[in-house]
Amino acid sequence: METTQRNRLSEDERVRLQQRLHTLWSDMYVLTKPEEVIPYECDGLAAYREVPLAVVLPETEAQVQQVLKTCQQLNLPVVPRGAGTGLAGSAMPIPDGVVLSMAKFNRILDVDLQSRTATVQPGVRNLAISEAAAPYQLYYAPDPSSQIACTIGGNVAENSGGVHCLKYGLTVNNVLQVRAVTIDGDIIEFGSRAPDSPGLDLLGVLIGSEGMFCVTTEVVVKLVPKPQLAQVIMASFDDMGKAGDAVAAVIAAGIIPAGLEMMDGPATQAVEDFLHAGYDTNAKAILLCESDGTPEEVAEEIAHMEEVLNGCGATRIQVSRNEIERLVFWSGRKNAFPAAGRLSPDYYCMDGTIPRRSIGNLLRSIEEMEQKYQLRCINVFHAGDGNMHPLVLFNGQDHEEWLRAEAFGADILEECVRLGGTVTGEHGVGIEKINSMCVQYTEQERDAFWSVKYAFDPTGLLNFDKAIPTKNRCAEYGKLVVRRGETLPHSELSRF
Repeated sequence: METTQRNRLSEDERVRLQQRLHTLWSDMYVLTKPEEVIPYECDGLAAYREVPLAVVLPETEAQVQQVLKTCQQLNLPVVPRGAGTGLAGSAMPIPDGVVLSMAKFNRILDVDLQSRTATVQPGVRNLAISEAAAPYQLYYAPDPSSQIACTIGGNVAENSGGVHCLKYGLTVNNVLQVRAVTIDGDIIEFGSRAPDSPGLDLLGVLIGSEGMFCVTTEVVVKLVPKPQLAQVIMASFDDMGKAGDAVAAVIAAGIIPAGLEMMDGPATQAVEDFLHAGYDTNAKAILLCESDGTPEEVAEEIAHMEEVLNGCGATRIQVSRNEIERLVFWSGRKNAFPAAGRLSPDYYCMDGTIPRRSIGNLLRSIEEMEQKYQLRCINVFHAGDGNMHPLVLFNGQDHEEWLRAEAFGADILEECVRLGGTVTGEHGVGIEKINSMCVQYTEQERDAFWSVKYAFDPTGLLNFDKAIPTKNRCAEYGKLVVRRGETLPHSELSRF
């Protein structure tokens, strides 16, 4: 299945359609005035913007069904939206389309202590789940840096991770069941509260589908017991290569830390200036390695990790002495993005994933790209699973500089693919990485993606032209971009 470009509506057509939507959805909040819809023109990737035709905020599952049925009847594209904290443009509106905001679905429906689960609506904030479970000494493990604001529905759409995903897994590893509405208005339940469910396992297909298949209305998540103790090591290195080798050495030693994060020197300095968390500003790189469990388990694992890190050339090792200090150490990593905002008017956060053994190679390539594009880049990443988050610094008021930043980002993603990795780890593809999908996947593989999309959404109205590139798009990208002297796949196809 290939979607086609849509003709833009005239202003008169837009006004008539907006009036009709107000009538059809009179029992819902419908926003159509410019000052009402402009706040929805982008998600966390503010470089890409589109003003929607309308924004609708249903409050019940029946209203979600009504919205989707109406959009199907009127052939209106729909973009489901959570908190808008995504960084790939997945929630960017579609021209002359509707944004379906799930902000009013914000209730925690049940916390089941016996099964250690929570049933929540998609508009519930990630952190709110752990707050609700805290009195029972339970919590929800995936913890994206935006967990104070991001919603569980958005986490399901993007398969979000966080600093503790190495040991506890991504969203897909912590969700048991999802209830959702299709573009036809049908209700489907994916997964099960039980250890297994009958039929095909489609839960893993839905999680990470970026709102292209259906609209989530309810989620059952796993809760895990709070560990008795957690401690974190902050290790300094005088060389990025040594730090990268230390990551591989920790895993090779049979240790699976609760968190294993890495920051380069410029990122460390930016964070320390921002938070004063006690980071070593002379280090070329720092690692944060956390252990959790019983006091005996933590003591043994911390000692083992110290031995490995010292053997890899660590120049300084600090172990958190109490819970407050542990949280301070982590606060620096979780605030790396806002700290970067003090260095430059804008930054472009990438999300490639590579094999751990290739961390040093990618960082060396990024240094060369800094010279090529004449832009700075600082690096923070989930080192344990090779999920890299280079931050390209630029001035968004300078259009030519933004174009260089965009090309820099694409180059990083394609280098990740060359090193045996992928173009995304947890942020999703959205509109940001859709061209890079032409590099990673063959035409046959992309056709398979379209087949799955078609099975859920035959009309192609849900999140149109996101995540899966068309052949035409790949042909256009292949003609425009040359990497290492070769054009990209499908340059022989006609352009738009």
